[in-house]
Amino acid sequence: MRGKVMLAAVLLAGTTLTAGCDQAKRTLFGKTTEADVPETAYPERVYWGDTHLHTANSVDAFGFGARLGPEEALRFAMGQEVTSSTGLQAQLERPLDFLVIADHAEGLGSTKALYDAPRMMVKDPMMLRWYDMMHQGPAESLKAMSEILQARGANKLPAAMNDPVKGAERTAKIWQEHITTVERYNHPGKFTAFFGFEYTLMQGGNNLHRNVIFRDGPDKVRQVEPLDPQKELWADKLYDYMDAYEQKTGGKVLSIPHNSNLSNGLMFMLTEPNGGPMTAAYAKRRAAHEPVVEVTQMKGDSEAHPFLSPNDEFSGYGTAGWDTNNLIGNEPTKPEQYAGNYVREALKRGLLIEAKTGENPYKFGLIGSTDAHTSLAGVEENNYFGKHPGVEPNSHRATDGFIPGRNTGKMNWQSLASGYAAVWAKANTRSSIWDALKRREVYATTGPRMVVRFFAGWDFTAADFKGDWVKAGYTRGVPMGGQLTAKAGAKPSFLISALKDPIGANLDRVQVVKGWVDQAGASHEQVFDVVWSSPETRKIAGGKLAPVGDTVDTATATYQNSIGAPALTTVWTDPSFDPGQRAFYYLRVLEIPTPTWLNYDMVKFKTKLPADYPLKQQERAYTSPIWFTPG
Repeated sequence: MRGKVMLAAVLLAGTTLTAGCDQAKRTLFGKTTEADVPETAYPERVYWGDTHLHTANSVDAFGFGARLGPEEALRFAMGQEVTSSTGLQAQLERPLDFLVIADHAEGLGSTKALYDAPRMMVKDPMMLRWYDMMHQGPAESLKAMSEILQARGANKLPAAMNDPVKGAERTAKIWQEHITTVERYNHPGKFTAFFGFEYTLMQGGNNLHRNVIFRDGPDKVRQVEPLDPQKELWADKLYDYMDAYEQKTGGKVLSIPHNSNLSNGLMFMLTEPNGGPMTAAYAKRRAAHEPVVEVTQMKGDSEAHPFLSPNDEFSGYGTAGWDTNNLIGNEPTKPEQYAGNYVREALKRGLLIEAKTGENPYKFGLIGSTDAHTSLAGVEENNYFGKHPGVEPNSHRATDGFIPGRNTGKMNWQSLASGYAAVWAKANTRSSIWDALKRREVYATTGPRMVVRFFAGWDFTAADFKGDWVKAGYTRGVPMGGQLTAKAGAKPSFLISALKDPIGANLDRVQVVKGWVDQAGASHEQVFDVVWSSPETRKIAGGKLAPVGDTVDTATATYQNSIGAPALTTVWTDPSFDPGQRAFYYLRVLEIPTPTWLNYDMVKFKTKLPADYPLKQQERAYTSPIWFTPG
């Protein structure tokens, strides 16, 4: 039976694996070009991928113990078995459709270069200390990397580690080798390997990181190198770099902010960096360069926070430990900074800015990705390899610190096995998937591969589900990520469909999250339960839907699909629609409760965990919003 499930999973993922000689494994799919892959008239299937993966080329990943490079990362994403940095066999239950290796541009390959250097050549005392620590074994290497990150956050890295000449030479060499490897594993129509990097922008310890993704092939991407933020404080130089790339090559590139939850309010501000009111020009420029945001990943979930959304019973997901201080833990997070940290509030702020300037800087779609520093793009709860090699599967990782042996203010149990990017594209190619990201026809999940559709129009009814409702959605409405234009005297209606992960848990409910700005210029939000399982017994009372139930057996880390529903569909109309108010709508899809990676570890390693460790959760999906603007 499991073999049949695995075969079905492979077919569903749209990726075919091959076996045989080493050469066959190396080339895998032949030499199909994008021109050989036809696009459908409109997106007919969702493609699954990770836009945020680190390999041993990243300065921190190598220090944390990563020894797998881009080739192993790509093989793993395609479904092949690899040996992890700690010697464990690792394989996805289902392959991915695309991957972006986003190694840090800053210090690309620098810790590996330090590690590989002859000891007698390391003259700086601090660098010699780190050299020795990395060579003493995994535990000391973790401590060394933690010290390096602290020094980086305080702008106190040794000058020799920031040598611009050697750094440029190393970056150029690694980048050209990386392009060659990625291109070898790019197989249009089967598996898409993108070129990209992480722009690790940070003010002190406040996270302003972006992942940069190119639409193009090696002929264009070889003309540039990854941009090191150095001591930049804001993203303007990145936007300049992106503009220059497009002008020089005729190519296309986009940027994806992530971990806004660790920015201490700086990621989604109401003002410009200079503290003045945000202008239309600045808002327009940001929106043009950053069409999507990474809303969920291993370092927490950035959708919403209970402080900002006290009436939303599901708003606390993935916030524990990540809402107390910034990225490196050197500055506490104040409650008044939360509004600049979380995506739902950013979407509301975008409406406020648009009402004043005519431009919305935060008109972005939502995706998830891993941010794994293991070369392993996996977020299966029962097959979770952790944030970095220091917390790959072992009997004590659940109770270790986020960086074992170092007090960072965060514990490893607070890490999420999350997330993935789901993309409605017309083909599995760089251009098609990139274009879908650009137009925001994407959604995020915390790992499960539920299939979610969301359309808005003016005349949808339940009868549409009896025919080709997807075609109707595209021809008579707009999909997730779209803009709904006003129609006099009409109320918008929404086509909503969610299908469970084919090998995962049933669904609890689908919610519509609405945000709007009233005539007085104040922003609001409301969460609507619009369709749910067992409606005959589960009712809304006091504004809350009755819980779906719970079948999780924590003693065995199992659950049953005896509750919930495999599919939920509806046509919904906003009961409080006001044609004079700017608004956005996005879906949040909740699964029934399932075990967390902590529960699977507890059973596998026969350990006991503290009572406050979460052993069960309701995993979820977040779609990109659909916006309404008054006529």
